[in-house]
Amino acid sequence: MATYLDFEKPIEELEEQLLKAAEIAEKSDADVSKTVKDLEKKIVAKRKEIAVNLTPWQKVQLSRHPERPYALSYIEALTGDTFIELHGDRNVKDDKAMVGGMGSIDGQTVMFIGQQKGINTKMRQYRNFGMPNPEGYRKALRLMKLAEKFNKPIVCLIDTPGAFPGLEAEERGQGEAIARNIYEMMTLKVPVICVIIGEGASGGALGIGVGDKVLMMENTWYSVISPESCSSILWRNWDNKEKAAEALKLTAPNMLANKLIDGIIKEPLGGAHINPEEGYANVKAEIVKHLAKLCPQTPQKRIDSRIKKFCAMGVVKE
Repeated sequence: MATYLDFEKPIEELEEQLLKAAEIAEKSDADVSKTVKDLEKKIVAKRKEIAVNLTPWQKVQLSRHPERPYALSYIEALTGDTFIELHGDRNVKDDKAMVGGMGSIDGQTVMFIGQQKGINTKMRQYRNFGMPNPEGYRKALRLMKLAEKFNKPIVCLIDTPGAFPGLEAEERGQGEAIARNIYEMMTLKVPVICVIIGEGASGGALGIGVGDKVLMMENTWYSVISPESCSSILWRNWDNKEKAAEALKLTAPNMLANKLIDGIIKEPLGGAHINPEEGYANVKAEIVKHLAKLCPQTPQKRIDSRIKKFCAMGVVKE
């Protein structure tokens, strides 16, 4: 059973009508082909209408859609059966919220690192809802250094509501682990491509978010704070989350306009969950395109460009 968000109710009603028409066709000899075609056209038109008028808060909702593909789904689609997952930070444990390993895209070996939320309640608990602990970020850095050692490009798939805020995470150095990753990623000698495939929240996203190219899928968000948390700080409740989402300028077009990302990856009409295969293909095409440009460059040129790009962010000249 498909899940519909509150602003998708008109689509849900049309798809219910489509389902009833199909049932009538099965149970009787009535010709409902014209009705079916009309309903299918209406559904497409309604999806286009909604997509054009999405508010920032509605995009946040789409990025969290329970049927939206997560990091491991993308990795599997991009690499087929070539992906070999690697585990552990060689210090504390294997953080299940952070996944990584080697895989091949069109014959080129790539180190994949991503945050995994889990596809059902049990798996979400197992994956800590995609919120990594410090050992998750240290595991990610270990894999990045391994990729650098063997001269393999890195692709980071970002989808997290934030780094885990628990006491034990702070005791093991959550802030230091994220800061260390940002510092080390600036000078990695291999190409680094970061793709926000869902939520890009706070330092949890930045911990694997420094790259030569940082890309966002259409219906994702990237911000220092979630709209709900922003609302709770400014207004002492969650009631103003929509206003906060608007003010934070967290959507892909806003981020591109402010030169905080390098590109937007198109999603299937209605969101990545509607046609995952199309979303996988679009992500793959962007990764392949950018790797073709980045790989021939010298390591020093990539590092210089990366540092220059991030140092220019937030600079205001009056």
